[in-house]
Amino acid sequence: MALVTLVLLQIFVVAAGAHLLTGDALVRREPEPVASAKPPPVPVITAGPVLAAGGNGPLPAKGTLAQRLTKALGDPALGGSVGAAVLDAQSGAVLFGSGAGEGITPASTTKVVTSVAALASLGSDARLSTRVVRGASPGTIVLVGGGDPTLASPRAAARQVHPRPATLATLASRTARALKAAGTARVTVAYDDFLYTGPRTAATWKPGYVPEGSVAPVTALMLDEGRVSPGQSGRVADPSRATHAAFVSLLSKNGIKVSSSARRSRAPAGAREIARVDSAPVYALVERALTLSDNDLSEALARHVAIKEGRPASFDGGAAAVGAVLARLGAAEGVRVFDGSGLSPRNRITPEALARLVAVAASPDRPGLHAIVAGMPISGFSGTLGHRFDRLRSAHGLVRAKTGTLDGVNTLAGMTTTRGGRLVTFAFMADDVPPGWGKAEAALDRLAAVVASG
Repeated sequence: MALVTLVLLQIFVVAAGAHLLTGDALVRREPEPVASAKPPPVPVITAGPVLAAGGNGPLPAKGTLAQRLTKALGDPALGGSVGAAVLDAQSGAVLFGSGAGEGITPASTTKVVTSVAALASLGSDARLSTRVVRGASPGTIVLVGGGDPTLASPRAAARQVHPRPATLATLASRTARALKAAGTARVTVAYDDFLYTGPRTAATWKPGYVPEGSVAPVTALMLDEGRVSPGQSGRVADPSRATHAAFVSLLSKNGIKVSSSARRSRAPAGAREIARVDSAPVYALVERALTLSDNDLSEALARHVAIKEGRPASFDGGAAAVGAVLARLGAAEGVRVFDGSGLSPRNRITPEALARLVAVAASPDRPGLHAIVAGMPISGFSGTLGHRFDRLRSAHGLVRAKTGTLDGVNTLAGMTTTRGGRLVTFAFMADDVPPGWGKAEAALDRLAAVVASG
């Protein structure tokens, strides 16, 4: 039976093949290829660039763009101090400007400045380390803060997907393992947070920022960004001391007895390292800082730029170092900042300077800065733009931009590819915004949507 079935199947295959060879309705005969002839070129059709440098479509008509933007800038929700700039990312040409050279309070769009400086100075792959080293006397160890505010407790680490943070639990486990291997079961634990200098809060900040949970006191040793509990906005008064206490508790759970309370002390020069954990690379930290508008992380990045540039790791040193890095990039004009996060109401950036800095970050000639583009929230989808553009569905996914919000201040700076396929950057800034929750944000979103449809 099996043999008969096999024979019938072979007959069917032969018949079907003959039909395909002779049936012009199914297969059109092609001439035999000549071995020496080159095959004709096959056109390859790909999608155009999506929010990336190199969009080489036609420039939007300046007259039409100006007319539409001027009308949108007149929205009373933006108040009486408004600036705008739209630039061609490729050439740097100004496509539209209104008060583009006037310094305006940038709020959290300052994070674009800090992030560019961090990538340019530190490099994309640098990491921030938290270490444990031997103390000056036997039986003493020192927890050394390396300025990583993303260092996480187990609860916080479980909540975070990207980038994966270093955890204090891992550091405690590695420390306990190393101590036991050396025959040490009891230690005194000090902590060193001397990497940073100067005040822990900026003189230009409003006094309510820390109590309301907008930012923690800036220290080099910090767990869960100084939060009282993961997911809550409340901050501890002394992040360094709180981190030390948490480390001691974890060390005890790993079988090491700790014989004394918290003591702030410098680690000995050249002290032998016992254990360490490293943060995610700087490019991932920058993406997080921009997507989530992370104040604590941005302040840390500014201080690390100061350290790399040979300046004090303070608010003043960070601001000076960031300015020096921007000067090397040819992008310092029109930028004056007093902190890394944008919480300072004294910061001033011109719309043209901010739009030009975004263009620098997106340039094909500067791949090391492209994490700026990756980190910017996407309209209607992610970060601080995830809940916006609800009434502008046509612009969903077309705008990447950093938001900025303070009392009386709303800003938006980023990039989009126009309907014609041209990559442009923009900055829309208002720092005399009248009361009315969300109205100024909606007006800024409409301005960005106008550019995207240009």
